[in-house]
Amino acid sequence: MRVVMVSKALLPAAYRGKLAALARQPDLDLIAIAPPVWRDRRGIVRLEPGPTPGYRFIVTPIAFNGRYHWYFYPQLGRLLAELRPDVVHVDEEPYNLAGWQGMRLARRVGARACFFAWQNLRRAYPPPFCWFERDCYRLAGHAIAGNHEAAQVLRAKGYTGPLSIIPQFGIDPDQFAPKTLPPASPFVIGYAGGLIAEKGIETLLKAVAGLSGEWELRLAGEGEARGRLQQLAAALGVAERVRFLPRLPSTAMPDFYRGLHVLVLPSIAQPNWKEQFGRVLIEAMGCAVPVIGSDCGEVPRVIGEAGLLFQAGDDRQLQALLARLQTDPALRRELGERGRQRVLERYTHAAVARATFAVYAALHAEPGGGLA
Repeated sequence: MRVVMVSKALLPAAYRGKLAALARQPDLDLIAIAPPVWRDRRGIVRLEPGPTPGYRFIVTPIAFNGRYHWYFYPQLGRLLAELRPDVVHVDEEPYNLAGWQGMRLARRVGARACFFAWQNLRRAYPPPFCWFERDCYRLAGHAIAGNHEAAQVLRAKGYTGPLSIIPQFGIDPDQFAPKTLPPASPFVIGYAGGLIAEKGIETLLKAVAGLSGEWELRLAGEGEARGRLQQLAAALGVAERVRFLPRLPSTAMPDFYRGLHVLVLPSIAQPNWKEQFGRVLIEAMGCAVPVIGSDCGEVPRVIGEAGLLFQAGDDRQLQALLARLQTDPALRRELGERGRQRVLERYTHAAVARATFAVYAALHAEPGGGLA
């Protein structure tokens, strides 16, 4: 069975561990297609070098880079015609142009196709995006939702075909693994991700400003809110304790997490967005670092009983949780162990690959190939 996956999410090398795990599945010829770079409000993500064990990796440009609803792959039709896949995994939302392009081109070459959806809010899109969405529903032999609410949205909007809930990526538990503990002091709090309003970093800054004792906050990432956050840290009188780090390569993230006593994901819902997963949570949990998350979107489901939760936007509640962990190393150890175990059970590349391969096998077994 030849499978082609088309995904701009494959730029970080650590994420491609899913491809290596997929390539180990029986009788699978896997080919991945990705762009060389992607731009958005969080900055520029470039393709990180790395090995490609057991699969082919093709880099091809995209048009309208950074325009999320309008970008597409100019050479995708030619590539699929040459590769002649049995299954095409279009790792895109059904309402954007790239998603619709991939589904249509898969049909053209006689392949079965699936799409991936993160969208966990029921939103009505104007033409032509609502047309893309409806056509993708019709063309799809399977849909993969990255979270439970996304699956509910797909059903509510009229998708009636086979549907699986599978995270887009897992982690390598050998790479994201615990090592030596950081020094007891200062108490190191971390955040990794976009420096954008919906990630709730203002809440985190206000929370740490009320902590006593020795502490340090490390913010790893880029984004349009960086300057505003630096000004807020200064206004709160904590600028000297807050370190703004650049976006780190995916392969450097394990060491970042292992230098923390706790990772916080303080996301706060917006009218057009709520947290769709929170990959940094499972990366930190894999390293046995305790996590605190807001109750935004999928965060409570990801953390389960392996971390602490607070009401999004409530800096006093977050401050109380941080103060509790700051003074209770036994609780930190317990939560770290729970998080590591939860990742091993649910969120490894191998687990995600097995579930994804089952989708491919079901598609390949359907009669009629990609023709309806």
